[in-house]
Amino acid sequence: MRKRLLPLLLALLSPLSLWAWGAEGHRTVGKIAEHHLSRHARREVKKLLGTETLTLVSTWPDEIRFYPEFKDTAPWHYVNTPSGLGHDAYIQAVKTQTNANAYSALETQLRILGDESKPQAERAAALKYVVHIVGDIHQPMHTGHAEDKGGNDIKLKYRGKDTNLHSLWDSGLIDYQGLSYTEMACQYDRKLRHSQARAFQKSTPEEWLWESYSSSEKLYQETPDGTDVDYKYYPAHAELMKQRMVEAGVRLAGLLNDVL
Repeated sequence: MRKRLLPLLLALLSPLSLWAWGAEGHRTVGKIAEHHLSRHARREVKKLLGTETLTLVSTWPDEIRFYPEFKDTAPWHYVNTPSGLGHDAYIQAVKTQTNANAYSALETQLRILGDESKPQAERAAALKYVVHIVGDIHQPMHTGHAEDKGGNDIKLKYRGKDTNLHSLWDSGLIDYQGLSYTEMACQYDRKLRHSQARAFQKSTPEEWLWESYSSSEKLYQETPDGTDVDYKYYPAHAELMKQRMVEAGVRLAGLLNDVL
């Protein structure tokens, strides 16, 4: 029992920089996706998850990654590339990476999810990974630089407290709002037109990563190591944060509608 409890305690005590979007952000993405599922996909999700929901399973890959048997999944949460790449060079770099990363993991888990010959438990686990990874790759700092651990080593001050660029985007901006994930999902999704949702779903995971990478490059330039982030940062970046979560939720639903 002690051996099983130790990784869980480490997970609970670990810094939020290890949790993409934070729990509230991931659950917001899952909740938005639930709004956009087709009837058929909704039934298939129910078959696989039972009493669980996309919202609740969205954080599962972060919760279990600290157990020894899941240590190999750590690279599934991000894609690192060099800075300064143009669109085509970036897409090529992502597609040709041989090391484990979020892009290759998403492709693998989608194949498992769509294979009805696979055991239900395996497909359910794949679904949970798909939900989480789609959220991860829409967080700009999950496409950051390997040398600074996706912004974890870019030390900042935000609202008078020590933090880092990765944590600021995982949870700092989200927590500043003081909203629950249900409130965020309703507010962010309410303004979305059907035509916008359809447009979001037409692009590919490679393009989603490119969008995040492009944003991360700007964020790196704006906030070098040691920056004291002032009160202007949230209003200047709130719309990007909200847009990325809405896009993640809508696109997740589009993937599940297709695969299931």
